[in-house]
Amino acid sequence: MPKPLEQLHESDIERKCCIGKVLTNSLKHLTQRFMDCDFEWLLPVVFSKSTDPLWPDPGASIEKRIELEIYGETVRTTSSMIVHKMVACSLAHPRLFILSPNIRIERRERARTGRHVYEFTQLDFEVRDATSKEIRRLVETVLSGLIGNLKRELREELTYLGRYHSLRVPKMPFREYPRRELEKKYGTGWERRLVSEIRDPVWVTDIPREFYDFEDFETGVWDNYDLFLPQYGEVLSGARREWEHDKIIRKMERDNGIKKENYALLLKLAKERRMKPSAGAGIGIERLVGWIAGVQHLGETQLFPKVPGVVYDL
Repeated sequence: MPKPLEQLHESDIERKCCIGKVLTNSLKHLTQRFMDCDFEWLLPVVFSKSTDPLWPDPGASIEKRIELEIYGETVRTTSSMIVHKMVACSLAHPRLFILSPNIRIERRERARTGRHVYEFTQLDFEVRDATSKEIRRLVETVLSGLIGNLKRELREELTYLGRYHSLRVPKMPFREYPRRELEKKYGTGWERRLVSEIRDPVWVTDIPREFYDFEDFETGVWDNYDLFLPQYGEVLSGARREWEHDKIIRKMERDNGIKKENYALLLKLAKERRMKPSAGAGIGIERLVGWIAGVQHLGETQLFPKVPGVVYDL
């Protein structure tokens, strides 16, 4: 379990600083690459009426959803900016990215997995009229470039962390696995088996998920994709998006527990045909940096760890 900053010994501080350099250089490289590709860097949203329902995603493990009243209205803390970036991409910014703080109060038993924190940051991005394949190729190019850059610029730090020689620049294109094939091979526990066997990042496609991911009703195939890292699990979730009103409504009604009133503006824009086709993804920064640095717990990537079930003084 990660210790709070004030309890770290000198060697722990040195390790923390090396991880911090990996984080700094990763953010520098990622943001610059997206800006080089004509993305606009926008600011995040913390409170909103609309946020990701995280339902019926089977990977979600939420103990509590934070709601509060301001100015006579109920708002929620951001669990992801998916709705906001879909709207922004449709109405104003065809290529955008955001470093978005996410709050997901994970169940306490996830504290010792080492792969979960209850507050984290996503690099969220969206592209109007993009295909899923275009997004995957963009991600592959950016991440392969990132690893190569870090191995050139941070040889000393990666060596100290024991990752310089074991961290490989992934070859493109990354391997893709249809989710149905993984289920046939491994059963319902396919995620755990997959991440224990792979040696490089891989894509998994066609994952049943929330209403905003595009689904072909005739075939039942979802046009979405997750990127999995060896040992660390899913680091990116993305998809081509739904934009047609009647289809979104049908999916919301199918997913018991989705409150349409929480997505009133999205539905209004879709009904007015102001929503546009888009595709994008969100990259978990702590999990990406954790994999690069080889941490035992993602809380090590945070200056002030946010471990499920634990509340430190800072």
